[in-house]
Amino acid sequence: MVGTTLIELRNHIEALASDNGSYYLVCGRTGERPIPTSGLRFERRVIAQSAARAAEQYRTALRRYDSRLPYRDLIVCQDAEPIIESDSQEEQPPDATQWSLSEPVLSGPTPDGDRQLVEFCHSVAAAVFETLCDDGYRSVETAVMDEYLELAETVSDPDDLCLCLLESMAIELDTQLTQTEQANVLSRAAARLPSPEPADDPVAATFARLQRLGLLGAYTQSPWSIDFDEGVRSVVVEVSEYALSARDGRLPVLPVVLDLSRRQLDWSLSALRIAEVETGWQVTLVLERDANVEYSANVPILSGA
Repeated sequence: MVGTTLIELRNHIEALASDNGSYYLVCGRTGERPIPTSGLRFERRVIAQSAARAAEQYRTALRRYDSRLPYRDLIVCQDAEPIIESDSQEEQPPDATQWSLSEPVLSGPTPDGDRQLVEFCHSVAAAVFETLCDDGYRSVETAVMDEYLELAETVSDPDDLCLCLLESMAIELDTQLTQTEQANVLSRAAARLPSPEPADDPVAATFARLQRLGLLGAYTQSPWSIDFDEGVRSVVVEVSEYALSARDGRLPVLPVVLDLSRRQLDWSLSALRIAEVETGWQVTLVLERDANVEYSANVPILSGA
């Protein structure tokens, strides 16, 4: 199973890492630090080169699901210079004079226009596959792959295939797991992703990030409604041009709940409701101070907003 392979390779890479290391890996073409090496440092150049080879094997395993996973020319850098994390667009790559090639380096073509969206989709896929395997849900992992392949046969535009991966994951998680199990899987999967910068409003930060990635066109957010006595707060977000498609009266919201889960909310997400509106979708998020965390990756569409 791919999930097993991913876990073994990630564990190997993390075992090579050192908190005090001065070497790290970036893509020589984009300056990004892609999965699964984002945030890791290594004590010696030769160790970092070994991690680069294992990282390419990790990404090759993911590429079995979607051949459009971007290739990365991983190179070894030394010292702490500003770098681009895989979910950032604002920082610049380190000075090229500090770069040195790891061996071997595997490369291949990938367009840059949708690079961050494709990378995001496969970062999510890797984290979910690893978690499903680690938690003993291997039948779900297999079902995700089967559903994805069925969807992919109907998609003529290869740029949309990574979105099919998110859709198939959301569908199978919702079909085969309870809401509590889904919340646990997504929470653990989120912990495998790079930690985001702290935000005053995590919901706004999530939708802003999804907008930058191209998963939605525009969004508007209502003021928060807070009931301190009941320990409940809610907010309504209207979204246009959402990239994932509704099927059988349900809308995949995997990117929303996964990104929110990695933000370590002070209030727990207890409900997410979807209604169709003229401009797209109305998303109502309910958070509670002391909640039993239960939510779905594929939400029923309510009639009327």
